[in-house]
Amino acid sequence: MPFGIDQRLVISKTDARRLAIASQHLAAPQQGADEEKLMTVLRSLRYLQLDPVSVVAPSHELVLWSRLGSGATPLLNNLLWRQRSLFEYWVYCAAIVLTEDYPMYRAHMNAYPPKSTAEWINANDKLRQHIFERLQAEGALPTSVFEDLSTVAWKSSGWTAGRNVERMLQFLWLGGEVMVTGRASGQRLWATTDAHLPQETDREALPMDLANAVAVEHAVRALGIARVGDVKQYFFRFQSRVPLRSILERLQREQKVIPVEIDGDSSKHTWFVHTDSLQALEAIREGSWEGRTTLLSPFDNLISDRERTEQLWGFAFRNEMYVPKALRKYGYYLMPILHGDRLIGRVSPKVDRRRRILCIEGLYLEPDVLPTADLYHDITENLNDLASFVGADAVEYSNLVPDPWLAKLHRS
Repeated sequence: MPFGIDQRLVISKTDARRLAIASQHLAAPQQGADEEKLMTVLRSLRYLQLDPVSVVAPSHELVLWSRLGSGATPLLNNLLWRQRSLFEYWVYCAAIVLTEDYPMYRAHMNAYPPKSTAEWINANDKLRQHIFERLQAEGALPTSVFEDLSTVAWKSSGWTAGRNVERMLQFLWLGGEVMVTGRASGQRLWATTDAHLPQETDREALPMDLANAVAVEHAVRALGIARVGDVKQYFFRFQSRVPLRSILERLQREQKVIPVEIDGDSSKHTWFVHTDSLQALEAIREGSWEGRTTLLSPFDNLISDRERTEQLWGFAFRNEMYVPKALRKYGYYLMPILHGDRLIGRVSPKVDRRRRILCIEGLYLEPDVLPTADLYHDITENLNDLASFVGADAVEYSNLVPDPWLAKLHRS
């Protein structure tokens, strides 16, 4: 029976997981990529986190590979650098975002920088002017070509200390004065916003309260089902002054989100579902669900909030990159395994680019997951596809895989 926005919904944790997975385009059989499907995925996720770690492939490419396969990367590059339907900006990290969301981000650009940063920028106006003069005269340029004409060095206890040109470009980027227009030899290429942003783009900033409300709606849709803390982690991480609870209460009054209770959830937090997702939730509750098996980037949008991942899936996932080798439980680089509506384990892959081999340094299933023949087929098929995606000719397994699969792997 269809349900409406005035009903109090109680759903199972299984249905909550399935809605979350479907909202992230990780349910049903994977479809081949085309530009329309890619934009549909991007409009659902709303951003792709950028991360410099490339043990297997860049995270944003893996996020799209999990959803659309290997054909998504060239399409993404075309949308980002040629059509400019996307651009790079800061969410709670460096990310690829939608140009149609520019008015939302413009509100944050206009509010930047904080006082201490503004004082440093003003003290180094000669450097700022130098950057703009060269960009206006020569077009897209890498960081390395600018002279350090700073008067006051940037002070930091971290790696940015004294990197004055990089700091100035970063601050101008966050303030919306420059944009990333490409990459060359691993360096970002910079251009003025006026030169790079498509002319038809709406450049008028939303009022900040409206910009925040729009971002909250994006987050709830992307997550499928979310608490206040989940919304914060998805779009507002490290921002302490955004009144997320009151925004969600207002959206509830406006009948854009509805409160939901997860059956058996002992926490006192209210979960919310966007009204745009009610049809999908109804279909799931009526049994219309088809899961699949895929591997996820450690920075995938579905699992980037570790606390939520453990709450909904009972899956404790931690990044071990910064853990001393002797203290790692699984491995340096880990990709969770999504199987149906469960996170059932993780693999530790690494590309040996010299030998063109995808090395599986470990494959670990959760204690209650049986290593069946069907599961073996699904996981190894994904690993073979991942190898092809990253340009490897073969997959090489260590002995750190479930014992029932060892003989099969050695024969294959």
